[in-house]
Amino acid sequence: MAATILDGSRIAQQIRSEVATEVKSLTAAGIRPGLAVVLVGHNAASEVYVRGKVKACEEVGVYSEKLTPPETATTEELLAVVEELNRREEIDGILVQLPLPGQVDAKRVLMAVDPAKDVDGFHPVNVGLLSTQRPGLVPCTPAGVLEILKRSNIAIAGREAVVVGRSDIVGKPAAMLLLNANATVTICHSKTHDLPGVCRRADILVAAIGRAGMITRDFVKPGATVIDVGMNTVSDSAEFQRFFAGNQKREESFRKKGSTLMGDVHPEVAEVAGALTPVPGGVGPLTIAMLMFNTVKAAKMRRGSRVPELSRA
Repeated sequence: MAATILDGSRIAQQIRSEVATEVKSLTAAGIRPGLAVVLVGHNAASEVYVRGKVKACEEVGVYSEKLTPPETATTEELLAVVEELNRREEIDGILVQLPLPGQVDAKRVLMAVDPAKDVDGFHPVNVGLLSTQRPGLVPCTPAGVLEILKRSNIAIAGREAVVVGRSDIVGKPAAMLLLNANATVTICHSKTHDLPGVCRRADILVAAIGRAGMITRDFVKPGATVIDVGMNTVSDSAEFQRFFAGNQKREESFRKKGSTLMGDVHPEVAEVAGALTPVPGGVGPLTIAMLMFNTVKAAKMRRGSRVPELSRA
């Protein structure tokens, strides 16, 4: 039995349409949620991501602004940009697109963002709110992982969850959200002994390590739900063959583009898992949907005394 494929694009669209409805009622109450994106210099991948974020804002009715300081910008100059955005009442969310140029102290810049406007959920104040189960802004990708599970009717409470990867952006907050949803959680990393053995205990396995196809069938308990957060570009043809030999659609695309996008999970896992998120089309679309959700949530939390409660806040 092949795994059920969990359609992240469909779930993301659901969330976007809920957010759009929310924005309408906020706007009617005289509040239009606003997001400012700070994009420093010309990183091609960052430019693509930012375009996607601005387009999503247009779709759901959120006001958006893109600020583009030059590649040569200093830490002090960026701190001044952030400070100005912190002061502006109509800006509810501030997103500093990473990576920043080498001369910039990225930690100082991120720390300068007002926690009430930190729609990435990276600020230590929001990390603390998440870990103590208080209302705050939650990192978008891990929040998206939880939405996929909940909206696919996959039970979390009482289940064994294993998160592979301990980054501050995905691994740790994903583990915290699963724990808050009453799963029993194990976090694994490069120093974990018998990684496949630990992963095989999981009813829910979250792969967030950034290594193409590392999670093979040996890591997966039959019937487990596998959430693949990885986004890796495979451009080596021998490596491509190892993962996708015989997959005509992928082979054709690889020939045209010279590369393919894949997750941290080997395609063979589909033969063992009960449910699986694809790459692309799994967790990825949820990240921007949850950014829109966070922007609206920030608007409600900052200016919310004048508006009705959000059903899913």
